[in-house]
Amino acid sequence: METESEPYVRLATLRQLHKVVADLNTARSLADTLQTVVDGIVAGLGYELACVNLVRPDGDLVVAAFAGNSAAEALITGRVGSRSSWERRLSMGEAWDGLRFIPHTEGWVLIEDDVPQWHTEGPDPRFEDEWHPEDRLYAPMYASAGELLGVISVDRPRNGRRPGAWGREALQMYAFQAAIAISNARLRANMQRALVRLEREQQALRASEESFRQAFEYAPSGMAIAEMGGDQHGRLLRTNDALCRLLGRPASVMRRYSFSDLVHPEDIGTLLRTSAEGGRAELRLGRRDGTYVWVSLRNSVVADAADGPRFLLTHVEDIEERKRHELQLAHRASHDALTGLPNSAELRARLGARLCRRPQSVRATAVEALDAAYETGGDVRIHADDHGFRAGGLDFPAAPGAGLYDHHVHMVAPATDIDDGTKGLAVLFCDLDGFKSINDRFGHHTGDAVLIEVARRLTTGVRDGDTVARLGGDEFVVLADGLGAADAADLAVRLRNAIIPPIRVDGRAVRVGASFGIGWASCGMSAEEVLQSADQRMYIEKRSRSKAHRRAG
Repeated sequence: METESEPYVRLATLRQLHKVVADLNTARSLADTLQTVVDGIVAGLGYELACVNLVRPDGDLVVAAFAGNSAAEALITGRVGSRSSWERRLSMGEAWDGLRFIPHTEGWVLIEDDVPQWHTEGPDPRFEDEWHPEDRLYAPMYASAGELLGVISVDRPRNGRRPGAWGREALQMYAFQAAIAISNARLRANMQRALVRLEREQQALRASEESFRQAFEYAPSGMAIAEMGGDQHGRLLRTNDALCRLLGRPASVMRRYSFSDLVHPEDIGTLLRTSAEGGRAELRLGRRDGTYVWVSLRNSVVADAADGPRFLLTHVEDIEERKRHELQLAHRASHDALTGLPNSAELRARLGARLCRRPQSVRATAVEALDAAYETGGDVRIHADDHGFRAGGLDFPAAPGAGLYDHHVHMVAPATDIDDGTKGLAVLFCDLDGFKSINDRFGHHTGDAVLIEVARRLTTGVRDGDTVARLGGDEFVVLADGLGAADAADLAVRLRNAIIPPIRVDGRAVRVGASFGIGWASCGMSAEEVLQSADQRMYIEKRSRSKAHRRAG
């Protein structure tokens, strides 16, 4: 019998306790630790049966380890008891400090609950502290924060008696150390799972990075990664081989540039307006040889990590052939197929772009009235709004379609054929003389050759920036800006003289003349009205000369 007068018993128990506690720290896994806990109770604390009921994530308790009886172990290991049933047990019976003892006289009500249990039949106790087969002793285990980890259940002390004060203290101490061991085992298990998960994530990341690297490096179209934000915003950090080949620059050189350094000056605005996130643009990038190539840029933002720096991933597609095809189609739609000159539609578009609805006379009248106010010393205060303006005591309504600040340069037409110093947009309407007879006599092949040569001579005879267009048939139109009446007449003479010299076609010399009519573009007129005016003047000029004179120029 264990008493305070038997110190050697306590010493032996303490040695056993020390040994089994030491064994707790040698277990490598949570399952090993739980089995070591119950084995230590059977081997070192003097009980024939022991099990650990471990709290699951859902709060219920499962029989996680059992020692002392293989039949009982096979029967109840892995079975679950509800949290409410366990809380009921831990509130019944007698509290032995941190332990809970339920004598058989009270525990009979627990036989039908859902907690897994094992007990043997036996005689009733013959004396007060004798152990009954239906007695129950529990040692709850708590984490450092007070959370219930599990419950140790013991049965059948080897001496057949209920544990005394020292036995209770030893079991309570052991439960405390077991709780630490289980917490550490769980921590190690969590760390191992975390390490495994981290290694898998790193492997997946490495695989993803390798996939991205291969997709980036071996992509058939250009790819680039650029800095985003900061002083180095837009600087190229990495380019693939396709982009380097497209621009004729090695990767080491590309890292010195940003796209703004490579873009065509006329396309810098397009680049700056391109959104970083999902932005698209079609522009020209400079090659190493000084030429430019049309490309399609498509941007997306990628992050190095969840909160890491962001980079700009740009896909660069060569669209040179498509752009060339588009430009060819646009040129064909706006230019004459035979001569390569702007056609009738393009001529009208260019002419219409220089005209507005406001008649020149309205604007001139307002200015003249304002000048008059200054000359007479009248009220020259000006008030302007969207409806017009008031100056010199007079009201001037706004012209239709004109805003308060109209930046349009209005076309001014000379008042007469006499040069008064006014400069305007001259429209020279040219009709070839004698072309029909050449066409009828020598065929369309010769006629086409004559038209091509006339187009070349007209283009050579005008300034850069002037327009020479083929209106149709043997009619041509020249738009020349900034000319006075005398200048326009001189230009008509020069162009007529350029056309007169013989044109050799298939070893044969043919000659055509030309009649010119000079019209003037003026705001308030339509493009069609301007062309009709020049056409009428051309016919007047044609009729004023004899047929022979017209052929001679």
